[in-house]
Amino acid sequence: MLDRALALLEALGRQAPDSSLGDLRHALHLHKSTVHRLLMVLERHRMVHKSAQTGRYRLGIRLFELGSKAIGMLDLRELARPYLQRLQFDTQETVNLAILDHGEVLYLDRIEPQKNLRMVAPVGHRFPINSTALGKAILGAMPEPDALALLRQTGMKSRTKNTITSAVAMREELRVTRNRGYAIDDQENEEGARCVAAAVRDHLGNPVAAISVSGPAMRLSKGKVPAIARQLIDAANWISVELGFREREIQTAKAASD
Repeated sequence: MLDRALALLEALGRQAPDSSLGDLRHALHLHKSTVHRLLMVLERHRMVHKSAQTGRYRLGIRLFELGSKAIGMLDLRELARPYLQRLQFDTQETVNLAILDHGEVLYLDRIEPQKNLRMVAPVGHRFPINSTALGKAILGAMPEPDALALLRQTGMKSRTKNTITSAVAMREELRVTRNRGYAIDDQENEEGARCVAAAVRDHLGNPVAAISVSGPAMRLSKGKVPAIARQLIDAANWISVELGFREREIQTAKAASD
């Protein structure tokens, strides 16, 4: 009974936006009366909604409530830790996890290498979004109007001679970041330091965080960036999946709404 009810919810989720009793019967290969009985039980618990006008069925609000609670209980830092540890082991450089908070990059986690010369941004520390690879990775994953609006609101602070402070230059930087899937801070936040970052997305496809690999520019050379970027993107994608992101489903939903 439970297996059939769950299969019915899965079928409803695949057949957007709604389904008839006949649609579901054919999808599940069950007798009409069995499907109807399951629908009645699920409707009673608000997991399925039946339209009074059309008689068709869709997923109910109770599933949204439960899903929202489950997402809210996810601990991003704990969830990302294994991927950060693997990145740090593979790259032997400092690995960071950060979010955007009040227009700044806020560091949530950091794993450092056992080396004398390393990059240190303490957990809880904040930096401008325009000067960090972490900030640019998140901005690059946003719709361009939203990213530019946020930059206008926060301003583009200069931290080194390499910091991008021009709106035109930043727009191009974000375009490049978006196309290649990762951002670079080439001594823009700190002299002598280079950083590569990729965005992490939530279940709706929105950028909610970024992860990065940082190190002294003389050690984290430009020649190493592409290989590190591939590892970063892979790790960021897996963390996004853990948060419920399914790129194909998000793209289908966005296309349907356009």
